[in-house]
Amino acid sequence: MVFSSPVFLFLFLPLVLLLVQLACSIRARNTVLLVASLLFYAWGEGVYVLLMLGVALFNHFCGLAMVRSGSPKAVLTLAVAVDLGVLVWWKYANFLTNALNALIGTWGLSPIQLDPVHLPIGVSFFIFHSISYVVDIHRRKAEPQERPGVSALYVALFPQLVAGPIIRYHDVAEQFIRRTVDIPLFASGVRRFITGLAKKILVADQCARIADPVFELSTGDLTPGVAWLGAVAYAVQIYFDFSGYSDMAIGLGRMFGFRFLENFDRPYAARSLREFWKRWHISLTNWFRDYLYIPLGGNRMGPGRTYLNLYLVFLLTGLWHGASWNFVVWGLIHGTIMVLERLGWGRVLDRLPAFVARAYTLLVVLLAWVFFRVEDITAAWRFTSAMWGFSKGDPTLFFPSLYMSNATALALTIGIIGALDLHRTVLRVLRVPMTDLDAVPEGRWAYLQLGGLVLLLVGCAMAVASSTYSPFIYFRF
Repeated sequence: MVFSSPVFLFLFLPLVLLLVQLACSIRARNTVLLVASLLFYAWGEGVYVLLMLGVALFNHFCGLAMVRSGSPKAVLTLAVAVDLGVLVWWKYANFLTNALNALIGTWGLSPIQLDPVHLPIGVSFFIFHSISYVVDIHRRKAEPQERPGVSALYVALFPQLVAGPIIRYHDVAEQFIRRTVDIPLFASGVRRFITGLAKKILVADQCARIADPVFELSTGDLTPGVAWLGAVAYAVQIYFDFSGYSDMAIGLGRMFGFRFLENFDRPYAARSLREFWKRWHISLTNWFRDYLYIPLGGNRMGPGRTYLNLYLVFLLTGLWHGASWNFVVWGLIHGTIMVLERLGWGRVLDRLPAFVARAYTLLVVLLAWVFFRVEDITAAWRFTSAMWGFSKGDPTLFFPSLYMSNATALALTIGIIGALDLHRTVLRVLRVPMTDLDAVPEGRWAYLQLGGLVLLLVGCAMAVASSTYSPFIYFRF
């Protein structure tokens, strides 16, 4: 079940909202949300809901054991080892087996036989939530939950279950015990949800209609114009797809009384790759910082160790996104540029005009997205080569307008304007006040915003009714 499906929009969500409002206590509301979350996950993953629930309950009892045991570190080590073992088996078993077979094949040994292991949706997210739970308890940043249902709800809460954002336990621990929903909070959640839904359906899905056929082309048929079009369309698609999901998750959380931290902050307006990662998938960046980079020593153990830590973090960031070598390359590209910026390139960027620094960041991110999108590394390299004119494609047969309709061209244009934050300049020129979606609008702008949200919702409903299934990109991570 996805947030943009008719079943979710017109049946599941209204029913859950009603039942939560009818619940007379925080405990009853938690129970409703837990049951709804398990049904939400089981809708798409069936029996694998037991895996997710088992992980949550195991970490619940490990959390209790840590505060009652004389060896809390041993309990933490066990919990993290089991969590990582689950992640490695369900996500990386086939990848590691293939890599090992390639190695032992050179020695003339028989390959290891392993049937394909199913990848449960959202396994990376609920494992990272589970690790956050036990680590935060061990660090005494939060107390363990006494009721296993509450611990399970933290891991399984459906707004952030299958594609984030990654909510650190200490940020929300108290909200499972004490939370209220008032009209302004609920209204801001509705506004945020509709905005995210529009970003996904009206922009991301339309840009996918450009990117997908371009990336399906043989690299020998690519021309520079088509290659750049595909890369830009994919960059807009993945940003509006994932940030749209995060907006919907944050909005849904507010409807139920939860306040989740932001996950995106205009990343394509960044002036360096270091700034980009402070704005893109913020919850993942914070998770790796808190639970890996700092424990490894961060930047406190000299430059050499700092660079090694950065490489390790981005290597694992790449692998976290998928069990494939192209994700490793994507992560190492980002890690290399981050190290170069720390070596001094970042100081050069600080002195450059803003538009030049932003153009540099966009170029790096765009080129790296190609390796993120194309699983075959050789094909990804040929795609990037085609972007710079090293291709044999016939421009009379393959040209950009061939892959765009009026609707997709409009969506791409809106996406570029929004992603580059150019709409703020347009609004200033038109003297339209830039109100935060989280703030309560006043006066005539309140009616204007309300009318705009209604139009967006109607447009999304029409698109949902007429389109085919369109899962979120991050569901497979």
